[in-house]
Formats: sequence, structure tokens, C-alpha cells
Amino acid sequence: MHILLTGGTGLIGRGLCRHWLAQGHRLTVWSRRPQQVASLCGAAVRGIGRLEELGDEPLDAVVNLAGAPIADRPWTHKRKSTLWASRITLTEQLVAWLGSRGQRPAVLISGSAVGWYGDGGERELKEDMPPVSEDFASQLCVAWEESAQRAGELGIRVVLLRTGLVLARDGGFLKRLLPPFRLGLGGPIGNGRQWMPWIHLDDEIAAIDFLLRHEEAEGPYNACAPQPVRNKAFARELGRALHRPALLPVPALVLKVALGELSGLLLGGQRAVPSRLEAAGFIFHYSDLDRALASIVGPH
Repeated sequence: MHILLTGGTGLIGRGLCRHWLAQGHRLTVWSRRPQQVASLCGAAVRGIGRLEELGDEPLDAVVNLAGAPIADRPWTHKRKSTLWASRITLTEQLVAWLGSRGQRPAVLISGSAVGWYGDGGERELKEDMPPVSEDFASQLCVAWEESAQRAGELGIRVVLLRTGLVLARDGGFLKRLLPPFRLGLGGPIGNGRQWMPWIHLDDEIAAIDFLLRHEEAEGPYNACAPQPVRNKAFARELGRALHRPALLPVPALVLKVALGELSGLLLGGQRAVPSRLEAAGFIFHYSDLDRALASIVGPH
């Protein structure tokens, strides 16, 4: 199978490349830095800087994960423009290019996030529910999904992947949390009651592969473990996995002053559950947070 990836040099993309190379698939990564693709994704992975470089080569699937990191810095007007262009503008360009081709892939799996729902409070969020609030992150994800859905008009099966917080050893949001937690300086954010939908990187990769292969899979899927936890419980479990106390809270006011609008991303949450994935028969390897964290920060 020939698979085209955007965002292939990111955390999830690199994991997918390892997984699919082992299965014998042919992989092409569209990247701003195509010369780095082979070293980051595998020597057998081809990097391209322009979609036109593919010419008329047949494509079986496209996985669209590109997007600038959403929580790296405050949401200034310039940063919002960057986040928008790296997701919506890029996806529009990708779909337009697919429409110009004579041969089209059977499936487009396009990234999104549980932030699509907005701050859900105590509601249990399943894929058939509408957004419950309209913050910037939600607006970004809604527009991102709408851009990808236009590929359906081309006869392409479109899967929308609403991913939670990805737990991984070599990146993701844990990379920022681990240093203070290892020093015993970690703790809950704000009041710690906000829900955190999480997923182990191995399950994220397995879910994408599952949705790629299941021809009946279409539309939105929550890619998060079956048991979301509150932020306070997450901090406690991470401290326990590291054998450190996790009692120092980060006051909400400090975050609001330091991060502005971005603070809402950390102080809000989503009690999202993977209803459609489980109904389709997907089985999570890491459904319990303690086991997931132990596999990442425990001894190897």
C-alpha cells in the first residue's frame, strides 16, 4: 500500500512510519523539510516538499496530521494565524490537489482533537454530540474537519481523528510535565477537576491503522482511552509512577496571567469516550492510566 502522510515527522507520524514500514507499506511524507524525512522517519521513507513531486504515482491512502503545536506559546494574533494555516489552509490545499488527480486514494484520515467539543465540563462526550462551547481550539478543529470532509465529494472515504492527550516517552505533553514532576514539584492545574482524555501512543497508532483497514469506518472517532481521568487524578498517578509527591498546584490565576486565552486549554477539559472505536471492535492495549504511565516512565 502507498500511503502519503502530512505531519509525518511529528510524534504520531514517526510512530506510524515505524509501524507501516514493518508491515511493508510504501511511505511518502509531505514536509517543509523533506531532506530530514529519511533520518526522522526511516531510510525507506520518501520526503517531498511539493505534492506535485508525486506526479501520477498511485496512492492508496492519505493520513493528514500536519499542524503547528497548539500549546507551545500564547495565542497571539500571529500565532492563531499560524495554527490556522498549518491545519485548515494546508488541508484545503491537500484536498484541492486530490481533486486534481485522475487516480485518488480510497481513504483520507485527517487529524482533529477532542478540543473540537470545547470545554465540556461534566458532560460525557460521544462522537454524535455537537460542540458544547466555542473557544478558539474548538473553532480551529471544527474548521479543520470541515476542510477534510470536502474530500468526501471526491469519492474518498473520510475519517476524522479526534485525538486526546498522547502519552509517549519521546515527546508529547509529558515531555513538559516530567522535569518538574521528577523533582517533586508537580501537581494539579487549577482546581484539578477538569477532565483529561488521554491515549497511549501505541494505541493511537493502532487505532489509525485499524481505521485505515476497516472500509466501513467513516466520520469522527474519539481517539482516547475508555477511562478519562480528572487532572488531579492524573497528577497523582504520574507522581506515583515516578515515586514523587505531586501536591503543588498551579493556580488558575497564574496561568491566565502568563498564557492569556491559551490558559483555557489547560483549565478546561473534555470527558470524551471512544464510543465509535469500541463499537467497531477496536481493543485498547492501555485502558488504565497507571499501566500506561508505567510503560512510559517505569524501568525498561
